[in-house]
Amino acid sequence: MKDSYFLSQPHQPFFLLATFNAVVFMLLFLLSYKGVVTPIVDVAFLHSYSLIFLVFLNAFTGFLFTTFPRFNQTQIIAKSYYSEVFYANGIASLLFATGVFGTKLILLSSILIALASHFFIFWKLLGIYKSSKVNDKSDSFWILTGMGFGVVGHFLFLLSFVFAPLLHTAVGVSVFLFLLFSAFSVAQRMIPFFSHSFAPKSERFVLGVFVLFLIECVGFVIENVPLRIVVEFLLSFFLAKEFLRWKLHPLQSPAILWVLHLSLFWLPVGFFLFGVSDLFAYVSAKSFYFLGIHLLLLGFLLTVLIGFGTRVVLGHSGQAPHADGFIKFLFLLTQIVVVARALVSLDVVFGWGMSFLFDIAAALWTLLFVLWGVRFGKVLLFGAAK
Repeated sequence: MKDSYFLSQPHQPFFLLATFNAVVFMLLFLLSYKGVVTPIVDVAFLHSYSLIFLVFLNAFTGFLFTTFPRFNQTQIIAKSYYSEVFYANGIASLLFATGVFGTKLILLSSILIALASHFFIFWKLLGIYKSSKVNDKSDSFWILTGMGFGVVGHFLFLLSFVFAPLLHTAVGVSVFLFLLFSAFSVAQRMIPFFSHSFAPKSERFVLGVFVLFLIECVGFVIENVPLRIVVEFLLSFFLAKEFLRWKLHPLQSPAILWVLHLSLFWLPVGFFLFGVSDLFAYVSAKSFYFLGIHLLLLGFLLTVLIGFGTRVVLGHSGQAPHADGFIKFLFLLTQIVVVARALVSLDVVFGWGMSFLFDIAAALWTLLFVLWGVRFGKVLLFGAAK
């Protein structure tokens, strides 16, 4: 029955919620930033919390609730479980969107519901990990580690609602140890597999990346720029060396795979440019307006989510994992979003006086998710046409 298809697989409701929230909360951020509306919290809180836990977390949940049981060769997650999590996330999103311009009680309620839901997401993944009988659970361990730090970061955001100075720490933990490390943990397992790359990975590779991510997070939290510069260049070299050893051949791969290769290489490129911008800012005392973080979150994270999300939707709706012309355009638009946001930071640094670039970057982000929703919304709701 078509009317029951929407909740038939876990990725469907969460992907749609993430897509819808990506549009709504970017628009609310833009209106708040421009002073059209006035939120009851700092605009930075609105922007960071909504994208991390109401957009990206929902995308992660849809992907992991679908694939994590397969990683660990366990039974799939019960529909009743992921449906309840979805409803909780939907309620939290609605309350946050209204509470951020209403009362602190509504806003606090939304965060508490989202945090409780986040805990149950982690708890389910932990149960799958513990019950798994596969011989090598190292990749699952690292994915779970990233998701665990997500719960910690979420709790820190809750505390920052009461004690504002904690917001910086909450962002650091949530960005480096949750978003970026979780996505990296999945990507370093899945992309070589999809690419039929059989180059053996060093057993210490992911551990080394985690340690460097942890030090980068500490440097971010304590605002030790020299430490961060060293770590960012080390991460760039370490990641690039390993990725090149995998011999992925991106230029000879189909677009549905090439976009994943592109996302992977955005990590070393992003960290290198992060290090360059931090070095320049340290020497010149100029702010790069979060250039490094956005290069990583948009270049790597957004690209890999669009790539993986598209592949999952196609594959789990019985369609060939093939990128047609429209999908290729979405992949290209993702990169245009990255460039547009980078230009916003460069405008701040060099004083071009082109403030409209901010509006263009926000509009392109919104367009990307609207078009992705137009292309895949009907498939997620009702399945592929027969």
